[in-house]
Amino acid sequence: MSIIQKIREKAAWLVFGVIALSLIGFLLMDAFVGGRGQGMFSGNTTTIGTINGDDVDYVDFEKRKRLVEDQYKAQGYPMNDMMQQNIQEQVWGQYIEESVLKEEYKELGISVSARELNDILFGANPPEDLKKQFTNQQTGEYDANSARMAIDNLRKQKNSPQAKQIEEQYLPALMNNRLREKYTALLSNSSYVPKWMVEKTNADNNAIAAVSYINVGYATIVDSTIKVSDDDINGYVNKHADDYKQATSRGFSYVSFNAGPSHNDTIALENQLAQLKTEFAAATDVPAFLVRNGTETNFFDGYVLKSKLQVPNAEAIINLQAGEVIGPYLDNQNYVLAKLVDKRTLPDSVKVRHILVSTQAGLPDSTAKTRIDSIATAIKSGADFGALGLKYSDDQGSKDKGGEYDFGSQAFGTLAKEFAEFIFYGTAGEKKVVKTDFGYHYIEILNQKNFEPAYKVAYLSKAISPSQETLNAASGQANQFAGESRNAKAFDDNVAKYKYNKLIAAEVKPVDNTIPGVGSSRQLVRWVFEADKGDVSEPFDLGDKYVVVLVTEINKEGTMTAAKARPQVEFIVRNEKKAEQIIKKMGSAATLEAAATATGTTIQRADSISFSSQVIPNVGQEPKVVGAAFNKQWLNKVTPPIPGNGGVFMVKPENVSAKANISGNLDQQRQGMEMQMRSMSGFRSLEALKKSATVKDNRAKFL
Repeated sequence: MSIIQKIREKAAWLVFGVIALSLIGFLLMDAFVGGRGQGMFSGNTTTIGTINGDDVDYVDFEKRKRLVEDQYKAQGYPMNDMMQQNIQEQVWGQYIEESVLKEEYKELGISVSARELNDILFGANPPEDLKKQFTNQQTGEYDANSARMAIDNLRKQKNSPQAKQIEEQYLPALMNNRLREKYTALLSNSSYVPKWMVEKTNADNNAIAAVSYINVGYATIVDSTIKVSDDDINGYVNKHADDYKQATSRGFSYVSFNAGPSHNDTIALENQLAQLKTEFAAATDVPAFLVRNGTETNFFDGYVLKSKLQVPNAEAIINLQAGEVIGPYLDNQNYVLAKLVDKRTLPDSVKVRHILVSTQAGLPDSTAKTRIDSIATAIKSGADFGALGLKYSDDQGSKDKGGEYDFGSQAFGTLAKEFAEFIFYGTAGEKKVVKTDFGYHYIEILNQKNFEPAYKVAYLSKAISPSQETLNAASGQANQFAGESRNAKAFDDNVAKYKYNKLIAAEVKPVDNTIPGVGSSRQLVRWVFEADKGDVSEPFDLGDKYVVVLVTEINKEGTMTAAKARPQVEFIVRNEKKAEQIIKKMGSAATLEAAATATGTTIQRADSISFSSQVIPNVGQEPKVVGAAFNKQWLNKVTPPIPGNGGVFMVKPENVSAKANISGNLDQQRQGMEMQMRSMSGFRSLEALKKSATVKDNRAKFL
């Protein structure tokens, strides 16, 4: 029963372990590199997407997402809208990875046997959560037998949530992580770099060339003389389709109407608190006063050391007399009154020992009181505190250590109030029976250190919020603008008429929840994807503002349209057209001198072009020109015109030589190249698999 009881009391380790393992799929990427009702389900289906024919179920997806959210919360991350959106994308990515890797495992014959799972759990390298929970505190060694008994007992409780978590999440996660390790190891160990490749790499890196050349820059032709049509853009995009793919997205313009608190709202709140100042100072029941007046800051019925009182106006607060109030003053978005309730001197750390007789397992209060009194009497008569604690204390965390604990001042708010007050307000050497919600404690204060002034402060804090008048004004403006702007032309005309600031949101995805600059609103995103291009919305209430939206762009999955690709492609196509004109101007010139005369340029020389850098000194990065410089076919000959990044070149390679080889030990280089290949092999393989996967994402219909 002791093992089962231990698991029940310490069930948090399992939940944490399950959640942690659900994240390992994401964390292993480093190793590769180095509720809504049934009405939302169209056709009564809960399938939110398919990956290579595998359905992704909404309920399972949400369960996983909540587990990851809980893990981040446990680590102190704020669970805001942006964080939730990032987690949603992480979990969706995990489904894709699992689906593509599943086929790889099957084809390669990679599996995890029951015996291997047993070794994962109870062998020399157990999971960290198990190791932490079942390490013997005396020996520091992992107690595999206790872990085995605990898990076996949990698995026998078929209907318990913990048993289901073990079978459905914890063990499968462990097995999946081992499969990934095997797959990564298989790819990494297949990497090989032959000696000749190292020698060739060194030769290429050490090669230098000397050339004469002419360069006719694209800037010699004025941009405005070159017209780039949509057909030109489409022609280029179609030739390079893989570089200009796009996902489903939409873009919109919007006008925002501020619904935040006005100057008058701020002054009104300041005056309201000022009127409460006298009443606050006179209040004898401080917690009741704060509750009655709706404070944003809960009352902490304890003391804060002077060194830890890190609040605005701290110096003014500590100089108050008990009962005095300062404020109202501004603290971020709140106005605050601060009342000094009391002050005293306290230690910043205490060392205590205690014996607990618990009443939480059903022991009658009177029996517990009699038992603790007997223990106190025995200790006063000379009995050994540690021996009695080991025999009778119900605090499993301290009984083996003589009942001892060290507490810093920050622990005051986390301990039972009666316990905390005695150990911090009492004096070293004092002993006392103290009753808490846990039962009866016999406590001895062993030591107190670093005394300093401490203050009990009450804060009446109120957020600066917009008045109804302010909200009505913003809503009225937004509704007027939306009513007058029912199409794109009217929208733009009214922006100019009223001198509003029109903002842009581009590349909005169907599953987005938070849009930079706009805020969080699934309702707005859903409307944008249901509307047509040119549609104007009614105002959306986003809390601190109202937003009116004009749909400006609809991008379907596939190749970019000319309008979408133009910002990226127009200058490339323009330079291609300029290159045609320059080449035509060069005519049939067979020498650099003739080409220079035809184009009004001069012959230039570069003596140390490096094969590995792809840079022409004083010109810039020109890989095509560098390639020609090292092409033995053109040695002491003049190349045809070469359209480069910055202009059109004609090149005469004159010499190719090599710098002194300072590359070092070939074996070490080969091993270094192999290590680099191994570190990237898993990542590159996974990215290739994901790219080739057939994914149908219907999450937007469910969110």
